[in-house]
Amino acid sequence: MSKKFIQFVDGPNLNMLGEREPEIYGSMTLDEVHKTVRDYIAQNYKEIDVNFFQSNSEGDIVDCIQKSKNTASGLIINGGGFSHTSVAILDALYTIEIPKIEIHLSNLFRREDFRHHSYISKGVHGVICGFGPNSYVLAVEGMVKLI
Repeated sequence: MSKKFIQFVDGPNLNMLGEREPEIYGSMTLDEVHKTVRDYIAQNYKEIDVNFFQSNSEGDIVDCIQKSKNTASGLIINGGGFSHTSVAILDALYTIEIPKIEIHLSNLFRREDFRHHSYISKGVHGVICGFGPNSYVLAVEGMVKLI
């Protein structure tokens, strides 16, 4: 069996996890969240490999999504604030035909009204939100079923 590859894409301000609003996002850093995912995959899915990418730049995120078209079996994206504003990221998601899942640490529907709408949701197969860092692990479980 050949290895499957999951590309994670983390958007703006996620590099500030652990410092930024821990009452909403928790105390884990993004590196700690990624380590949790790596450890989970290593323990449960030997046939899965993973890569993490984070940027505060919309263009860099679009580039990463486009490159995933030829390298990844699936893509998991936490678009952060760009989820609520970026048609460019939505269009990039439309250009790749691999399975895609959107994730958020917080429950968007318990937050400010503007966070209740995500542009990028139309470009993915499913959305997971509100489970803190476990949203990432739940997305791996969902992705394994899709790929």
